[in-house]
Amino acid sequence: MTNTSVHPDYLHYDKEVVALPESDVELSPGRLKWYEVREATAAITEKVREEGREFLRHEVAAGDLAITGDLGYVIQHLCGDSFYFLIVCTWRNNNEMWQTLYAKDGHDAPITRVEFGPHRPVVCVWEMGAVLHEQRAWIRYLKSTRDDRALDAWLEDRFTGTV
Repeated sequence: MTNTSVHPDYLHYDKEVVALPESDVELSPGRLKWYEVREATAAITEKVREEGREFLRHEVAAGDLAITGDLGYVIQHLCGDSFYFLIVCTWRNNNEMWQTLYAKDGHDAPITRVEFGPHRPVVCVWEMGAVLHEQRAWIRYLKSTRDDRALDAWLEDRFTGTV
């Protein structure tokens, strides 16, 4: 099979997944762990990171993102020089990961919700590093006593590495 959706000129490269506990989003009583995905030599500025956190707090407060009380994580992915995805994932119905996708096209551009048709992207291979870790961390939490100590263990259970 030689006809695939992979462009013949595509050269794959590594990116870094970085856990940033100090950037977590508190949604009393819920919480979102914060991850960045970027090339090793790239940086997401604190300004852009804080803009993402404030945007999510505003979306929740306005009722446009009904995740108060949910546990989950956010992936802020820098693609190229100035395109960002903001991927919000929460755990619901015991064992389901739910997702809302936002994007920001340019350092000074607004963050907007991304809507797709019936067949839509989920995550890319780089984002999958955080997603796979969080899947295993959630299973550990589900199999635990699910008390405050187990919740603290889940909050501390993070992935940082090259993908």
